Amino acid sequence: MLKVEQYDYIRTAHRVYGKKIKQIARETGHSKNTIKKVLRGEYTGYKPRSQQPYPVLGPYLQIIDKWLEDDKKSPKKQRHTAVRVYRRLCNEHGFTGAETTVRSYVREVKARLGLNIPGAFIPLEPVIGGEAEVDWGNCIAILGGRKTRLKHFCMRSKYSGKHFVRCYPCERQQALFDGHIQAFSFFGGVFPVLIYDNMTTAVEKVFQGKKRRLQEAYDRFKAFYNFEPRFCNRGAGHEKGGVEGLVGFSRRNYMVPVPEAEDLAALNDKLLQECLAYGDHTISGRRASVNELFEAERSHLLSLPDIPFSNVDSVCVKADKFATVRIDKNRYSVPTAYAHFKLSVVMHIDHVEIFYRNKKIVCHRRLYGNNKWAL
Repeated sequence: MLKVEQYDYIRTAHRVYGKKIKQIARETGHSKNTIKKVLRGEYTGYKPRSQQPYPVLGPYLQIIDKWLEDDKKSPKKQRHTAVRVYRRLCNEHGFTGAETTVRSYVREVKARLGLNIPGAFIPLEPVIGGEAEVDWGNCIAILGGRKTRLKHFCMRSKYSGKHFVRCYPCERQQALFDGHIQAFSFFGGVFPVLIYDNMTTAVEKVFQGKKRRLQEAYDRFKAFYNFEPRFCNRGAGHEKGGVEGLVGFSRRNYMVPVPEAEDLAALNDKLLQECLAYGDHTISGRRASVNELFEAERSHLLSLPDIPFSNVDSVCVKADKFATVRIDKNRYSVPTAYAHFKLSVVMHIDHVEIFYRNKKIVCHRRLYGNNKWAL
């Protein structure tokens, strides 16, 4: 029996968004006859065949079974979707069958393994206006042979769907700013309006309604780029549903299997190539590719400043008797000649520079976490 939300989705997709029966059937996995019954107002159900034959997919069934079985050991948000399975079969095993066949079989196996995915949602009709949505997600990658928990920054155009994804060790304010700077460079301009949830790196206090007191540093950052921030109502993250969808999409499509890279920079290079390739994709229900739609909205973007925002933090510290300085609960070594000296530290997102007066005496890779040493 169809669930109420499935019934509602089918009728809304057809009556409100004008989608054809064939397209709704493809998106929902229901037969065209079932769709027609729902559109006639019948609240119907159906019984699937007890066994579905897969003559073309037969030689690949064990491969799919193994991938989905292995998914039980992977993070829930980094498991194979049917689309990812289909693409891997084509790219890695030369599969030439239809994607719908793969979808049908993956649905069966996921039900058997208890890996069912949530139901569909109604997409919002895009309206050109120079708006983008911003959010963070959690992911796992293997960097230099070590399993590493990361945060991935996501920015997505509401109109074209063009998006940017980049991983960071944390989601501190400096990482938030760097994500924006890298995204603006990727898009070639600044969206006049950016939509967020009430992240503490941007919002100091939430008042009733839409009024917010911004963090001082974030207020300076948005003034530098001249965009207008808009914040969702509390507990209403769905108000920026496009980028929330991107958080999951990027995990499932760019990070399955769990990605391996030499370091974070190499991983981000891979993600950049995925974002560029996505531009050739045409989103379901739209008549043009992501890149073609983005070209139409490019003129709505603000131009980039001649000089990018200076995204550094500076502190003054004193080296101890072991010739180290303590920064953010981690220790960095300096030449022994500078033990007990007062030093200036400039912290970039990925490295730390230490100065004595105006002379740079050492540079280290930036450490994240607690009680780590850079010698």
